[in-house]
Amino acid sequence: MASTRTSHNDSTESLDDRKAGLWGALVGLIVAAFVAVPFSAAIAFATHPRTQQLFGGRLEETTAGGYSAFWWFVAILLGALPFLVGFGVAKLSGRTLLIVGGIIAVLIVVVVILGQIYVF
Repeated sequence: MASTRTSHNDSTESLDDRKAGLWGALVGLIVAAFVAVPFSAAIAFATHPRTQQLFGGRLEETTAGGYSAFWWFVAILLGALPFLVGFGVAKLSGRTLLIVGGIIAVLIVVVVILGQIYVF
């Protein structure tokens, strides 16, 4: 009788793991859709040498190699983001995801409020 319970629990855990993997893939796909335009812009900035003139101030004064390296670094981070978010959703518990989501929401609200106060 104990062996049937063990096999039932194993199949239930396997089904839960598959659901978590599907949720992770879905969230990763959604993040990829949001990141697609900034990702392509970062690659365009990294590969076209004249885009450095678009940015005034300190970015305009940097070396071409440093400018290109910066945008390649941003492109790599943006490209990895959907995979990292999908993996996090698939592997983290629901409570941990809620805590991380709450922290991110608070940070976004703080950034928007500070942007409104100091920029406009």
